[in-house]
Amino acid sequence: MRDQIAKYTAKLIADRAARPDGIAFAAQDDRLIADGNPELARLAEGVLSQLSCLGLVAACPALPFADFLVARAKPGESTIVPRDTETRTFLHDIPFLRRTELDSDPAPQIARFLANRKGVVVEGVGIVASGAVTVEQAFINYCSVFHATFVKYLRDLLHEGYLIHGEAEAVREFRDQWLRPLSAEGLVSRHGSLVEPAEILAEIETVGRYTVERGLVDSFFGNISARAGELIYISQTAASLDELAGCIDPVPLDNSSTTGITASSELLAHRRIYEASGAAVILHGHPKFAVVMSMECAEENCPITDCWKECPRVRFLGDIPVVAGEIGAGGLAKRVPPVIGGPGKALVYGHGVFTVGRADFAEAFRAMVDVENWCREEYFRRLAAV
Repeated sequence: MRDQIAKYTAKLIADRAARPDGIAFAAQDDRLIADGNPELARLAEGVLSQLSCLGLVAACPALPFADFLVARAKPGESTIVPRDTETRTFLHDIPFLRRTELDSDPAPQIARFLANRKGVVVEGVGIVASGAVTVEQAFINYCSVFHATFVKYLRDLLHEGYLIHGEAEAVREFRDQWLRPLSAEGLVSRHGSLVEPAEILAEIETVGRYTVERGLVDSFFGNISARAGELIYISQTAASLDELAGCIDPVPLDNSSTTGITASSELLAHRRIYEASGAAVILHGHPKFAVVMSMECAEENCPITDCWKECPRVRFLGDIPVVAGEIGAGGLAKRVPPVIGGPGKALVYGHGVFTVGRADFAEAFRAMVDVENWCREEYFRRLAAV
């Protein structure tokens, strides 16, 4: 169990989702163990001892956005409700505890929230997230909350401006120091069509790892596939893109077998994109600025309330088409294929980016980099005008 704690501590640091000196995990093995930052480890152990789950992480996010959301919340509010797809699908909402509400031992308060939710924001402490049966699930839930609060804060800022002391300085430091330039330069990938199964699997593993290492996605926020003849090789559902060895399924294009049962929930979307575009590979991820900007719409007096699934329009951010649609077998499998073939890229409301390569992954990877860079630049251009 300690090796799992070490692994996911290292992933939080590599993903820059938590401060290196502010991470602790607790886990139920043959006994309850906790490791990491001493104060947070005591908290994690205290919370986990009151839950019927196996793993828990308590960590201080690398950015102050979650605390800012709590500080900006109205009196009486106790939850953060982001509108990105991951929150709707997995988190529903994110409860929070203000520092003024904390008891001398906040573990019981946190445990009460985690009995019904996967993560909680504790102002001045960090994010605490549980995993029902694995330490990995605690890590995933932490990252989901980090991603959701990142997107929610940046979007709120774009609409409401700076409201509390220290925000402007923190965002300036985030822009100038925390963000890293995004580039496809220096990556080694195969050029031309992929044919041999071993070659396909190796390339999918390599490109999946690149998307994480270059900061385009967190470990598990995305999926990837390649078409070879009548087969689609696609990452499995909930697979970490930087650990795809053994987690790629060959699925018949005509859906003639059940081999796709463990495949990504976006299998139908990938299949229809291949049918509509003639692409050779597909890359899907959730770069944060792309997710933020996908939810920006200038339409006034629109009667649609569930924009993420009901909007029938194709909007554009620069030359990037933006569509609505539910994940899995929902609307995006109908709405992405008709718009992605020409530009080779498309955004889904609150959900992220699909890009294609006509021959290899180099084109798809560059397109994802270009989309996120454009969205990042456009975000700060609009923020300057708020």
